[in-house]
Amino acid sequence: MSEIRLSMKEILEKEFKSGMNGYRKDDVDAFLDVIIKDYETFNRKLDRLFQENDKLRKQVKTLTQSASQKIANPQQMGGSGTTNFDILMRISNLEKAVFGDRVNRDVQGGE
Repeated sequence: MSEIRLSMKEILEKEFKSGMNGYRKDDVDAFLDVIIKDYETFNRKLDRLFQENDKLRKQVKTLTQSASQKIANPQQMGGSGTTNFDILMRISNLEKAVFGDRVNRDVQGGE
């Protein structure tokens, strides 16, 4: 996006030289009033977006830090130090205890 060249104040205070067949001052002023209102709307929206962007950046930073801490300290997730690997091993052991060798044959393609 290119740099904004005019501020609301510059638009408001712009003076046009009058010529013999120049524009009507009232028409120019009315048009500039519309432009100024658009700039005011633009500035309000831009300010709101910057504030929202800052808020979201802070949330991302907080969530990233929280996730990093949980990865570094897996005990925080399960409370007792249980990891996903531990849970998968327990499930595997339970399957072996319940189904015996049948689980291994089914996995290898036999019956």
